[in-house]
Amino acid sequence: MQSTVEERFQVSPYLVFFLVHSIQIGVGVLTFQAEIVKWAGNDAWISIIIAGMYIHLLIWMMYHVLNKEKTDIIAINKKIFGKWLGNFFNIFLLIYFLLISIVIIRSYFEVIQVWMFPRVSLLSLCFIFFPLFYYIVEGGFRTVTGICFFGVVMPLYLILTLIFPLEFAHYDNLLPIWHHSINEILLSAKQMSLSYIGFSTLFIYYPFIKEPEKSQKWAQFGVAFSIFIYFITYIVSAVFYSEEQLKTNLWPTLGLWKIIEMPFVERFEYIGISSWALVILPNITLAYWAFMRGMKRVFGVKQRKPLVFSLIATVIIVPFIKSHSQIQMLSNSLSYAGYIVFFGYIPFIFVSHFIYSKVKKNK
Repeated sequence: MQSTVEERFQVSPYLVFFLVHSIQIGVGVLTFQAEIVKWAGNDAWISIIIAGMYIHLLIWMMYHVLNKEKTDIIAINKKIFGKWLGNFFNIFLLIYFLLISIVIIRSYFEVIQVWMFPRVSLLSLCFIFFPLFYYIVEGGFRTVTGICFFGVVMPLYLILTLIFPLEFAHYDNLLPIWHHSINEILLSAKQMSLSYIGFSTLFIYYPFIKEPEKSQKWAQFGVAFSIFIYFITYIVSAVFYSEEQLKTNLWPTLGLWKIIEMPFVERFEYIGISSWALVILPNITLAYWAFMRGMKRVFGVKQRKPLVFSLIATVIIVPFIKSHSQIQMLSNSLSYAGYIVFFGYIPFIFVSHFIYSKVKKNK
């Protein structure tokens, strides 16, 4: 079951930088500090780097398999594991991609409700955003790639906002260095790895890349830039907040924006949250596209049907998730699925493909 894609539907290798990076930077940037500091305290910056290095390794594993097979993961799973077991893994991945979209959408809607419009209904937000999601994904992979490009470039100015909190920085918050155990730092790195979630969509869009072998360096650059964003965001947060404040603050990054004062704007966090819509748009549309494309490859249906199904399912599910604890339960479900993909499935498919290739060569 090979996946051949016409050249007019493909994108240049360098655009993989934006595809990988854009889906790793989302709502998690607003909240990740509170999660990783629970384990490693002020040493959590080490965990960010360790988790990032592991993601680099996973990207290498993925390309090692994809470059040899020249097709997507749907065909690879069927080739190695057979129709039934292969489709089991395929369906798990598709549910995982759909879950990514739902969690990001609901988490962003929570930020809007808490920080901007407390009385707005979830259904109203769905009717505002979902036609845009449909329009982008229906436009095809090249349209989604364009959104990923603009979702990285246009909100890039927000990096400059990290300069303002340094006026109140306490750099001794970072000291002493490495006073937590290896186990605590690794537990923090395990939690941090979930912030890099979504890059596994590469398994689906690989055939849509021109000369995909040349795109691996761009994928690695994308991960490196994600590490940089998380690293500097954490460092600024760590010197601005105390360790106890970081543990109890649900949205530390929004707190950094709240102190920004400019002559022409009083509440900069409103601008930041609005701009963040451009950041989460690639997350959602790329995950929806991967789900749609995967459904077509597994079941042979037209792409529009799974897209409409996924959007309707999300509209039905999102309004029932009302409290923060329910959102946390949904996020935990994504975390468990992410652990399976990061620490189970990707290393497993790498080893399985290696064994399969050796056995086939010997025969």
